Amino acid sequence: MTTSLMEQSAARMAAWLQRRVRHAQDNFYLEGPYAPVEAEHTETELTVSGTIPEALDGLFAQIGPNPLQVPNPATHHWFVGDGMVHGVRLQAGKACWYRNRWVGTDTVNDHLGRARVPGPRRGIFDVVNTNVFPHAGSLWATVEAGPLPAELDAELNTVRRGLFHSDESLPFTAHPHRDPQSGELHAVCYDALQRHRLIYQCIDANGVLRRRVNIPVRHGPMVHDCAITARYVVIFDLPVTFSFRALLAGAALPYRWNPRHRARVGLLSREGDSDRVQWFPVAPCYVFHACNAFDNADGSVTVDVVTHARMFDRSQQGPEAQQVAFERWRLGGSLTAVQRQVVSSEAQEFPRCDERRTGQSYRYAYAVGGQAMSTEGTRLLRHDLQRGTTTVHDFGPGQMMGEAIFVPAHPDAAEDEGWLLAYVQDPQQQRSRLVILDAQAVDRQAQAIVHLPVRVPIGFHSNWIPLPA
Repeated sequence: MTTSLMEQSAARMAAWLQRRVRHAQDNFYLEGPYAPVEAEHTETELTVSGTIPEALDGLFAQIGPNPLQVPNPATHHWFVGDGMVHGVRLQAGKACWYRNRWVGTDTVNDHLGRARVPGPRRGIFDVVNTNVFPHAGSLWATVEAGPLPAELDAELNTVRRGLFHSDESLPFTAHPHRDPQSGELHAVCYDALQRHRLIYQCIDANGVLRRRVNIPVRHGPMVHDCAITARYVVIFDLPVTFSFRALLAGAALPYRWNPRHRARVGLLSREGDSDRVQWFPVAPCYVFHACNAFDNADGSVTVDVVTHARMFDRSQQGPEAQQVAFERWRLGGSLTAVQRQVVSSEAQEFPRCDERRTGQSYRYAYAVGGQAMSTEGTRLLRHDLQRGTTTVHDFGPGQMMGEAIFVPAHPDAAEDEGWLLAYVQDPQQQRSRLVILDAQAVDRQAQAIVHLPVRVPIGFHSNWIPLPA
């Protein structure tokens, strides 16, 4: 490298560090383990400790905010940063590559001097940063509140926008749930500009919209997730709603805790209309994520969720920890209100299960244990819902994990027969690693670790994407 190029590189790094320092003074979600990375990377020489299972043939991907620009760090909200996808390709017992790519929205491509991708546009903002998952032969990145999904190729480049393989233009969600029996995606969606309705959508296995139902609501609730059973779609209508006051005050995410909004949970028959929704009151709280739900023999429904006593009533920059717990709810049948039972009072988020059991009774749930807005470190929790016990994997002091995903050892494997995969960040070393644990021995040493020469910021959702050889 010439002296001139070295000086330019040093100047760019110094400017980046100055921005990091300025951001850190104003916003927790722009510093430390949350701080954005400044460039896209492709790394093909990866060091591995242990043995990667040969059955793991696919891509482990995570998405989250990685803002290119932050005009005002003091009012920047973690949820609105430009999306970036990180992925490690595993094949034949090897780690073939690591890549990170910004999701190619118009804003991102214009900023980076790239051509805009084809496809329709909708929504009042241009960010896709919350989930990445396979469906109908393609890989998709999604967000809630209006914008259409972005289709990615197998190397994480954005190729087009659209409502999967449908010609419709509707708001989608960050959290569809795939029925393992039919291959359909079920989603409860909303548009920030259409505050008086939710839209239930069923996307068939070919990626085409099969069914939609408009569901009347008040105040414009933020509906981040839903759940499904064999009979129902579970709808969370909870007291975080659109706030004109916050919007006029310049909030990047104009949603606030609203004690005037009645908290309720709905059961929509999978083939029913909006007038058939059964609503059940629940004590005020907020739910970002449901782990799973299933029908009971008495006609009631069980749904497992992580609850927050309140949300967005103090912080304008991201979630704040207020009495978080993993709970089991029952509603429907002869019940007139939601019954709540605490499964684990430890602070946690991102609950997941073996998704072959989605909509069915199940035994094991996995979650990220630890407080929001903390850099003390997080740990993996494995809840045995049959025995009522929790097993822990501790990654070490200050280590920050992302969402953990269960991958079965083979199609007919038992519910816990397989592996748990998660990105784990060491903020002090500015490096991350992909950790692979035996799901039946999560408290033991990792089966394999893929060491990454870069840092994967704390983000949102991860998924395992099987790929053809």
